[in-house]
Amino acid sequence: MDFRLSQDIVRMKETVRQFVENEVEPLAMRIEEEDDVPQALLDKSKALGLFGLSIPEEYGGMGVNMVGKCALYEELGKTINGYTTILGAHNGIGSVGLVELSNEEQKMRYLPRMASGEWIGAFALTEPQAGSNAANLRTTAVKKGDRYVLNGQKIYITNAPIAHVFTVMAVTDSALGAKGITSFIVERDFLVFKWGALRRRWAYMDRTRRSCTLRMSRCLKKMSLGPRVLGM
Repeated sequence: MDFRLSQDIVRMKETVRQFVENEVEPLAMRIEEEDDVPQALLDKSKALGLFGLSIPEEYGGMGVNMVGKCALYEELGKTINGYTTILGAHNGIGSVGLVELSNEEQKMRYLPRMASGEWIGAFALTEPQAGSNAANLRTTAVKKGDRYVLNGQKIYITNAPIAHVFTVMAVTDSALGAKGITSFIVERDFLVFKWGALRRRWAYMDRTRRSCTLRMSRCLKKMSLGPRVLGM
């Protein structure tokens, strides 16, 4: 791996540094006290391209590689975590799975909107009983005609209250163990949420990190992500 930074990343790093210093830091205490990131700040972040770091240029993103993202996150990491976590979850587990595993139809539907920040991504894997064994899932996805019906409980879903696109892991074949787990792209409108209680955590925003129960949430079969044989 080449750890040298391109000139584009060097310039972007300086732009992000100035953005953090001039736009984010003056709002840091407000974000901490109100447990909320102002929409105006998110809109400026979208205009700067910060929601499209992981998404290829052909889908409207910046297509930044891992070394480049590390350089940019170095600057973002200098400000309040409640803000940077939104970007980190969206550009990381919220979108990378779609970039790597989705088919062309799925890419065209989701990636341009996610690159612009119009749709924010979230990732729903962790469950209350699973502990450190992420494959110990109880959320199920049962096929009903051309759809799957998802039932279960997820916790620690960063961006959940503001996200539009969720990558949800559910068991489709319990006999296969970890190989029987399938990822689904689930739009917010398809989910039936029952939100868990807010609990204040130091340096973290609970408004963007919640538990939820999925009840009879419907997902089109074509919205499964990647081949089922991949499992976890």
